[in-house]
Amino acid sequence: MAEYKTLRAQQQVGGAQAAQIDAGLRAHMNKVYATMSVGMLITGAAAWAIAGLATTTDPSAAAAQLPNGTMLNTLGATIYASPLRWVIMFAPLAFILFGWGALMRRASAAGVQLGFFIFATAIGLSLSSIFLVFTSYSITQTFLVTAIAFGGLSLWGYTTQRDLSGMGTFLIMGVIGLIVAMIVNLFLQSPAMMFAISSIGVLVFAGLTAFYTQQIKSDYVAHAAAGDQEFLDKAAVDGALSLYISFLNMFQFLLMFLGQQE
Repeated sequence: MAEYKTLRAQQQVGGAQAAQIDAGLRAHMNKVYATMSVGMLITGAAAWAIAGLATTTDPSAAAAQLPNGTMLNTLGATIYASPLRWVIMFAPLAFILFGWGALMRRASAAGVQLGFFIFATAIGLSLSSIFLVFTSYSITQTFLVTAIAFGGLSLWGYTTQRDLSGMGTFLIMGVIGLIVAMIVNLFLQSPAMMFAISSIGVLVFAGLTAFYTQQIKSDYVAHAAAGDQEFLDKAAVDGALSLYISFLNMFQFLLMFLGQQE
């Protein structure tokens, strides 16, 4: 990766062309953040709506009950208390590992964006259980804390002159370790292990937020001169997905610390 001194030094182009690339980069980053924000809105709305549809206050309509006393209707029991919950839990991960790359290669920019929004909806389904476990106040509070931290980390990743590529490789290895540890803890149910996973997870995805932001910027600079708008549009959605995943994981891990249970 090139040394991050200035955009003009990287590109070695004239002032007018450099200014054009600067303006294009700002527009590209705005599109990345806007797409990510829409995805987060879809996820939040889907999670809240599904949690509401899955619960009941009528004991006669309850098909199952959570330890905190929340009653689930037939839909809720199917989503949260049947083997289907494993499909809901692991389907988004399977899509990222096996489906997203194929979508990026074969679909148009509009198709990639639609795929991202469908993925955001699926995440809303898998994340909906937090509304049954944690108070709405603590969810809102944790979201705001995450948003502030994410904004600062992303800004640092965008403006720093330090090359973060080496750190990114290390952090992605950390993500793999976290996934393995979380799968193991599904069976162990160890609070101490969950605390360690959450602590490490916050740090890993905080670092990835800065790394992905710098990578998005670097990819735009490397491809802007080619004028391939279709590629850049797809790259914006891909960047939005990377930042979306970092934000969402930071939020979930922080919720383990800041969340107050019902």
